[in-house]
Amino acid sequence: MAESVRVLVVDDSSFFRKRIRNVLEASPQISVVGEAANGEEALRLNQQLSPDLVTMDVAMPVLDGISAVRRIMREHPTDIIMFSSLTKEGAQSTLDALDAGAVDFISKPTGGNEPEDKLHGASLLRERVLQIAHGSKQRGRIGPSETRPLNVKSVKPKISTQSKQSGTLQLIVIGASTGGPIAVQQILTQLPANYPYPVLVAVHMPEAFTGTYAQRLDGVCQLRVKEARNGDALNAGQVLIAPGGYQTQIQKRGGKITVDVQSGGEHLYKPSIDNCFSSAAKSLGNGVLGIVLTGMGSDGAMGAAMLKQSGSLIWSQDEASSVVYGMPQAVAKAGATDRVLSLSDLGEQLKGIS
Repeated sequence: MAESVRVLVVDDSSFFRKRIRNVLEASPQISVVGEAANGEEALRLNQQLSPDLVTMDVAMPVLDGISAVRRIMREHPTDIIMFSSLTKEGAQSTLDALDAGAVDFISKPTGGNEPEDKLHGASLLRERVLQIAHGSKQRGRIGPSETRPLNVKSVKPKISTQSKQSGTLQLIVIGASTGGPIAVQQILTQLPANYPYPVLVAVHMPEAFTGTYAQRLDGVCQLRVKEARNGDALNAGQVLIAPGGYQTQIQKRGGKITVDVQSGGEHLYKPSIDNCFSSAAKSLGNGVLGIVLTGMGSDGAMGAAMLKQSGSLIWSQDEASSVVYGMPQAVAKAGATDRVLSLSDLGEQLKGIS
């Protein structure tokens, strides 16, 4: 049996600490090794217990969650998932926590009198904990402050021999999920204000988050960044962020590239990266560079295959720099990847095609 994932639960509410413990320990692969009621206790227990992962609330007495994340990452680095409220204020706090070093965020499992393991969001929390912790172990982390040389068992991508765009590049589309908000920020901050291509970014984020995320990126990037609205044009030197809760597709009419933003429909992901990629393939053919970054699941693999068939290029993030390798791995398994790049190289490579 695989070694269990050891989790430290941090929340000032004893009710929620118990609820989160019960949700997590419904999986035989997860054990809660400690509980903390504030950030100071979290620092002490993180040092003592060296858990694989910490779940962290934001608003707590003595030391708040964001301050605790900063100190943990400085003193005893550990993967941290933040609990977030799906509001504009919650978005601001969550993005602050991601900037401080947290790897992901999720809303607390909710419900009425159901058993904790049946609560809404319970299975997603367990899945995130397992994926993130196993990803860290795959990348070779022995302990929070130790690393060993990478010896990662990964899918060998069936990389195409195509290395150049077969048509004139018109648009860059980036898709990401778990670990994606900070990965996207790292890439976009390397691009100059006069970048000659438009960029569309689709990250799996709640509706209340994407506007705040776009504003934050606009403040740290040389490029102009805004949340996409129906009919917005995709212009050189500008980044549009696909809004959460909706589907964003690319259209080209009369030489102008625009976005069509509609209700989310029945898709699991809103925005769906497959949707963005497939619409780009239909509208722009071989004029697209699609990039798939870190994330759980396989969203983007089908759309990447369509872009590939249309003559466009696909880049994907490597396993070693991905928080979760699910989405890039799915693209590699589909044989759609032209280049596998580390996160640190992606921005430089994009800047090089300017």
